[in-house]
Amino acid sequence: MILTVTANPALDLTWEIDRIEIGGAHRADTGVVRAGGKGLNVARIAQAQGFEVCAVTTCGGATGAELRDELDASGVPHVLIPVAAPTRRSVAWVDRALGDTTIVNERGANPSAQEWSAFTAAVRGRVAAASVLVISGSFPPGAPSTILPELIAAGAGRPVIVDTSGPALLTAADAGASVLKPNRAELAEATGMADPIEGARSLIARGAGLVLLSLGDDGMYAVTADRMLRARLSEPLAGNPTGAGDAAVAAAATLLADGEDDPEHILCRATAWSAAAVLMPLAGEIHPTWRDLERALILDGDSPVPAAPHDPEEPV
Repeated sequence: MILTVTANPALDLTWEIDRIEIGGAHRADTGVVRAGGKGLNVARIAQAQGFEVCAVTTCGGATGAELRDELDASGVPHVLIPVAAPTRRSVAWVDRALGDTTIVNERGANPSAQEWSAFTAAVRGRVAAASVLVISGSFPPGAPSTILPELIAAGAGRPVIVDTSGPALLTAADAGASVLKPNRAELAEATGMADPIEGARSLIARGAGLVLLSLGDDGMYAVTADRMLRARLSEPLAGNPTGAGDAAVAAAATLLADGEDDPEHILCRATAWSAAAVLMPLAGEIHPTWRDLERALILDGDSPVPAAPHDPEEPV
């Protein structure tokens, strides 16, 4: 079973608009409302591909009630921890003319100490039955710095995948996460390094096992202590990139759940599922042609990663 953890879920609202004009008024067909958050998207994709999943998250207020109802209807097995603060919203505007998407994410509210305790207890109570633990998404402002290390420690003895951003990305590396999945901007923000490969190496030096580095149209890298690979398509795909990173995480989780830990296999499947997600209108889905996309990937050789110079000021 793949156990996903979403500490800061969102009620996702998506509208498709013919053409977005800044400062203008727009009309659209009825939008789509979905229970969202990175871990929930991962669970949807993995379940759709035939894997047993369980998603742990929170819900609060009227938006939380909508999230709960949609999640119940989806059929994704889940555990919801009630919180007092309303669940945040995420709004996406899909511009049909340009083929791109504009997203506004509310930051979310920090649960109380008692609510956090119930949340971490729910994860610990179910992780023994899991083959892979996935911790995805942001943490609300003010979240205790101890929460992420506690969740990673709860997954000891099984692969732990973390997809987060900001200082939490460094925390996850320090805690020994098996797989980290940053994009270029998240990696630069967390490490302060302009070179994404150097940034990925720094996460490995801190204790991460594998870094899946998404570079958008430039493809995806897999970086370990002694390997560096890149997978890409010959041309970028047009579509909605929302949820592409979640699809990459789902790919890694399903392979690890099957006992496959080869970085090359994980990279190729993650890149293919990420591309397949771009072809879908909503996050949490991948296009059924993902196998064709995987066969079409260009894999740039197995290059050894040069050893980074040791800096005694940096933890290793």
